[in-house]
Amino acid sequence: MTFHYLESAADPRVADYTQLTDVHLRKLREPAEGMYIAESSRVLRRALAAGHRPRSFFLAEKWVADLADIFEQYPDVPAYIGSAGLLEEITGFHLHRGAMAAMHRPAPVPLPELLAGARRVAVLEDIVDHTNVGAIFRSAAALDVDAVLVSPRCGDPLYRRSVRVSMGTVFQVPWARLESWPQDLTVLKEQGFTVAAMELTDDAMDLDALAAGNPERLALVLGTEGAGLSADTLAAVDLAVKIPMRAGVDSLNVAAASAVAFWELRPRD
Repeated sequence: MTFHYLESAADPRVADYTQLTDVHLRKLREPAEGMYIAESSRVLRRALAAGHRPRSFFLAEKWVADLADIFEQYPDVPAYIGSAGLLEEITGFHLHRGAMAAMHRPAPVPLPELLAGARRVAVLEDIVDHTNVGAIFRSAAALDVDAVLVSPRCGDPLYRRSVRVSMGTVFQVPWARLESWPQDLTVLKEQGFTVAAMELTDDAMDLDALAAGNPERLALVLGTEGAGLSADTLAAVDLAVKIPMRAGVDSLNVAAASAVAFWELRPRD
């Protein structure tokens, strides 16, 4: 392994790591360039364990020994090393979670392949808060959700904050970005899924009532906070479902609600 010691924040070799705090720029740039950032040694290891390929590593020298085994596995991948101040100047924030890596974004999984054998699927409509996206993936990984589908305008599950909040579980749960929304919900219905919207409608059934029926295949659609699910989406689903609440509280944060729903609606056989 050859280590490259950085002397300038303008070094073009580390362009993948510049302006990481500019959310709008990174949301556009990373998918277009076929890459994403794995932030922290733990997340990096989970990405590699999932079979993702590194483009480069980026770290302070004090973390080199901790990742010696990784560098031995990828001797041809460049590792860029700099002082804490220089790394912060490049990225826009203090890097204190070990190493970073620029990773090749994996090829999308075709929707039919993603749904084959799945019994529980989460569908995210326009959830743009990357913290919520990451938290939903973490709950999905823990609570028997087989796949996650995201609408065209939903936040990127591979944006670094989503990845970090998920603790790298975005690499465990298969996911795909839908191209036609909400028309693609018909694909789920054709595959035998009951499509349920998590929404406070007048006719929404209680979560435990839906769970009692133990649907063979179930897709749960979750919407953005505030606006909730769109009228077109509500018209396209089979039913609406809600978490019964005490008086005075009408909803939970979408990530918290997803965890409750995934647990209650898990397959019972």
